[in-house]
Amino acid sequence: MYFDGASHKEGADAGVVFVTSKGEVLLYSFTLTENCSNNIAEYQALILGLEIVVDAEQLPLKVYGDFQLVVNQLLGLYEVDKPELLPYHKYAKKLMGWLGDVELENLPRKDNKQANDLAKLASHFQ
Repeated sequence: MYFDGASHKEGADAGVVFVTSKGEVLLYSFTLTENCSNNIAEYQALILGLEIVVDAEQLPLKVYGDFQLVVNQLLGLYEVDKPELLPYHKYAKKLMGWLGDVELENLPRKDNKQANDLAKLASHFQ
């Protein structure tokens, strides 16, 4: 699963890309209902993807994101300093716990282009 969130002056959007073990690609684009920071948009994109996986019960799961802060907070490498991020962090950790062994990895933005494009695409359909 690849995820990306984007915040802009009109709102916020999220993109999630799943690549199945059979090579199928599933694309999701979301318009978020609140104005928020890029950090929160990234967390929300991740959470939306994790919720889809929980509902579909598809395991194992490898998760890739290009937003170093969110990925490293979830890996425990960075502390969550901003109180507004704590509810998102806790919920993402809870979902990951339900799923069991989830691999989480930070990757360069150029390698997360599809999820980034989907996040941008959602803003065109508000």
